[in-house]
Amino acid sequence: MKARRRTGPTDAVKAIVHDRDGGVCVRCGTRHHLTIHHRVNRGMGGAREEWINQAHNLLLVCTVCNGWFEDNPRKSYERGWKVRRPELPGEVLVLYADGREYRLTPDGVRSRSVAATR
Repeated sequence: MKARRRTGPTDAVKAIVHDRDGGVCVRCGTRHHLTIHHRVNRGMGGAREEWINQAHNLLLVCTVCNGWFEDNPRKSYERGWKVRRPELPGEVLVLYADGREYRLTPDGVRSRSVAATR
């Protein structure tokens, strides 16, 4: 049987995202039932783009909020939890549970935004 091609982030990148987001859901702040969420969806061959699995495109979220993003796309895009192509995730600020907006980088740095630039 042929081995499945891995299309998600590496364990090292997942650990970076977990540390950056403080081990809590970025939307609601819970520490339970956490998963990695792609801001720009991986669909339609997107997993082949190198940046798709980098930290700036990933958020630590609970499974409830992950479903909420899909059910509430307008608000999710407005708050940076989802990003529409052709925008890149490093260009879109993300609202965190602390009420502040942050810019994320591919290497896992989160910097606070002084003024909204969206």
